[in-house]
Amino acid sequence: SSGINAEYGGQVELYTHHSSFRRIVEGIAKWGVQLCAVSLVDSHYCADAAKFISVLLTSLSSMLHLELPHINVLSKVDILSKIGPLDFKLNYYTEVLDLSYLLERLDERVCGKRFVRLNAALIGLVEDYNLVSFYPLNVQDLGCLHRLCKAIDKANGYVYGELEERSVVGLTHSESGMELESDYDRSLQYDAS
Repeated sequence: SSGINAEYGGQVELYTHHSSFRRIVEGIAKWGVQLCAVSLVDSHYCADAAKFISVLLTSLSSMLHLELPHINVLSKVDILSKIGPLDFKLNYYTEVLDLSYLLERLDERVCGKRFVRLNAALIGLVEDYNLVSFYPLNVQDLGCLHRLCKAIDKANGYVYGELEERSVVGLTHSESGMELESDYDRSLQYDAS
């Protein structure tokens, strides 16, 4: 099988609101190529509530604009400990759980009450769409890499292809939770305390 990889790091405007990349995607889709957008976001944004809200909005905007199966990835989670402790466990950020907790972490002295209300409206928008979630990427954990590859294969339809003999078995195992849980996975469990 073959694939096309287009990397637009740092050029967020190309896939959030400008039509150029969308036209390219539509042209490629006419060739019968199965497409999937994979968006990598540095996990250090989780350490700042305002920045994470911005990441959520950027992710949602690109998902809606491109109209493709979309996988959002929090990259570099293997080095998060160097940033310092997060306010919540990592799965709070990957599963985008109850975003009202983020509002409590915004500093009114820095952004003012007016911006706290604006951020409340913005996270309400993200929650209303209920589309954004993230896969953690830890390059030191093969299980993590495997789950990400399976999610991408599923999103672009590869698991449903005629040439993939194990596709139905792979999909069934993925959906039924038969994957092995690593120590890393267990460390992601949500704790809102």
